[in-house]
Amino acid sequence: MPVHIALLRAVNVGGTGRLTMSDLKALCEKVGFSDVKTYIQSGNVLFRSEHSAGDAARILDEALGKVMGKAPGVMVRSRNQLKKIAENNPFPDAKPNYLMVNFLPEEAPKDVLDKLVAPDGEEVHVAGGEIYVHYPNGSGRSKLKLPALKQATSRNLNTVRKLAELAAEMEDD
Repeated sequence: MPVHIALLRAVNVGGTGRLTMSDLKALCEKVGFSDVKTYIQSGNVLFRSEHSAGDAARILDEALGKVMGKAPGVMVRSRNQLKKIAENNPFPDAKPNYLMVNFLPEEAPKDVLDKLVAPDGEEVHVAGGEIYVHYPNGSGRSKLKLPALKQATSRNLNTVRKLAELAAEMEDD
């Protein structure tokens, strides 16, 4: 069965979307996913499922909506996709923890950067369903404005690499 990596939006960030990773694991098992593993407290979960990535995202998002009162948004990627995302980093000189990959629910529209405001020297690159943002001063103080990011969930490059590694280990089992 294929391994999927689900990235939940707005979970355990800034006091919103509280969900323990043990509850997330139990919910994934309840909806029929197997070999469920979570990674850090920011809504990352790996699992096996015969469902397509899109179906797995929809199933998990709907189940989370029932538990949390509102569906948070779930983006699902494969190990190969995450590996390519990390390898195709358009900012190779950026510190990995200063480079955020923003995962979108679908491919970014052509005009996605039209309303970009990057006052602190942030660099942005769009690649299909992901938007890379290099925050030279860190993301916490950034005044970057990019409306498309409201629909995205962000992970730093270290996390993307680790999730790809964990998925590879699962596939080797």
